[in-house]
Amino acid sequence: MIEKHPFGDFIPKNAKYFLLGSFTGKILDNSYDWYYGTKRSQFWKIIENVYSLKLENKEAKQKLFTDLNIAISDIILSCERKSNSNLDNNLINIIFNKKVEEIITKNKIKKIFFSSRFVEKLFRRHFKDLMSENSEIELITLPSPSPRYATMNFSEKVKKYQEILPKLV
Repeated sequence: MIEKHPFGDFIPKNAKYFLLGSFTGKILDNSYDWYYGTKRSQFWKIIENVYSLKLENKEAKQKLFTDLNIAISDIILSCERKSNSNLDNNLINIIFNKKVEEIITKNKIKKIFFSSRFVEKLFRRHFKDLMSENSEIELITLPSPSPRYATMNFSEKVKKYQEILPKLV
């Protein structure tokens, strides 16, 4: 079954940074309402630790990203899943999000943060012309917020995100 991305791109007025993920996890019974909201994803817990904040709802998360000048989107607009799993390598029949290019060209993006190596590889393959025209943009891959990414423990991920992400002013 083809799934279409349920969330729109989030682009604050003065976006300088761009967080790019793959595709949202399956939403079961309205279990979450924004990016990285699956129960297993460690993303928002990592971000709460990085910025010493409690992010209890979508509005609080969007305010933080607005304050940080971070746009957020996924590289995949629609796809199918090979199996009943949220793993990136199960995504097939991928249609790419054309707005990714627009977000980069219409904003003064300095850095693109990829949520995983999978996203970085897709981006480098499918947006290589865009990057050759915008070679000044720094491309940075964050440690995956998936608990399956066991190369780093939670504390190590928090430390790495603190080193990489912009500071709250």
